[in-house]
Amino acid sequence: MAREFSRTRRVNEQIQRELAMILMREIRDPRLGMTTINDVEVSRDLNYAKVFVTFLDDEPEQVKSQMEALLELAPYIRSLLASNLRNMRAIPELRFTYDKSLVEGIRMTSAVNKAVAEDVAKAEKHGTQESDEDQK
Repeated sequence: MAREFSRTRRVNEQIQRELAMILMREIRDPRLGMTTINDVEVSRDLNYAKVFVTFLDDEPEQVKSQMEALLELAPYIRSLLASNLRNMRAIPELRFTYDKSLVEGIRMTSAVNKAVAEDVAKAEKHGTQESDEDQK
């Protein structure tokens, strides 16, 4: 049996795909750099869309500048979205939000990897000392 999706979920996915294509192909603002659309959450009445984004450069000043550029471009991006989504009666207002989860996930992964590497190094160091003592 085919898996059923709600209309809101389908709209979320469609808007996410279209926004990614718009940012990649049609927006030429140098302030944006490499922008990734992580997720889109459309309100139940389809009036608003919360767009979660991340940037390649995650320096706080750069993020602030890129978010300002996105907020400034939001009406234009919405008009491009409207021209691409002709099957929708109304296009939701876009509200861009910086998504820290990806950056935090990478930071946590590197911290775990560092801790594991330190544990392995300690185990090898203590393991070789113990085997040296056993040979005496």
